[in-house]
Amino acid sequence: MALCNLCEEHEAVVWRRYSGVRLCKSCFTQSIEQNVKRTIRRHAMISKNDRIALGLSGGKDSVSIMHLLNQITENRPDIELIAITIDEGIKDYRNESIPIAEKNAKQLGIEHKIVSFKETYGYILDDLLVLTKSQKRRLKACAYCGVFRRSLLNRAARELGATKVVTGHNLDDDVQAILMNFMRSDIERESRLGPKTEPRHSKLVARVKPLREVPEREVALYALLNEIEVHLGECPYAGESFRQVIRNWLNEVEVKYPGTKYSILRGFDKLLPTLKEKFGHPPLQECKYCGEPTQYKVCKACELLQKLKT
Repeated sequence: MALCNLCEEHEAVVWRRYSGVRLCKSCFTQSIEQNVKRTIRRHAMISKNDRIALGLSGGKDSVSIMHLLNQITENRPDIELIAITIDEGIKDYRNESIPIAEKNAKQLGIEHKIVSFKETYGYILDDLLVLTKSQKRRLKACAYCGVFRRSLLNRAARELGATKVVTGHNLDDDVQAILMNFMRSDIERESRLGPKTEPRHSKLVARVKPLREVPEREVALYALLNEIEVHLGECPYAGESFRQVIRNWLNEVEVKYPGTKYSILRGFDKLLPTLKEKFGHPPLQECKYCGEPTQYKVCKACELLQKLKT
């Protein structure tokens, strides 16, 4: 039986290969909580009188950060948490995760709002893919989903008076995005991948990622050890995405060279100030159709909708 390297009393439940440390349940839980608190302090993610909107899918990341933030802010009466779930209308996936999101929000006494693709755009994601099936250069599910979800989350947060939007992006998510944008030569988007995204328009709400330095498998273990109910299903469209290819490759590299994901993040963070200075401030205007902020006359969401209509 291997003992925890910190308390040297209890049996270890996890071995962090990237640091060589074994931790028991209690020490592991404390380390995750300290990691999140440190990230929040370092990047000033929470301010006095904040009304924080949590992007709540029902999955391990969003549910875990909701529980963590509820604990961190329990003695801060000036901080208010609200949860927003975007319902894309993915059969046998989102309809299974929403009840879990609702249950967790209710358990913590957090206001919960559900916003759907159908009510806003007139389509669910499954229908969009049927409509575009015959297109020669058909966009993949993630292209529609990502654009519409980001737009709806920002709009809902703004309408609810939120001052910050918290997303459940973990270490793996951010490192995957860093590599994806680099491989696509999308340096402008790369410059917006930091721990905290400041709004460049009055209609944009600042976004923060408190889980940014916590590996995906550790978020899952935190939920499991602390008996937090989460939805563990995977989106049926995930397999067709470029992100999935990068994810699998990164996991293989991490097994051979533990700590690679942290190294990529640290290297990127050193480059980030330069990227922001050179690429991070394109002027924004309002979309002529919906009024949402965009670099162009028509935002990406409305551009996709117009193509569907025509």
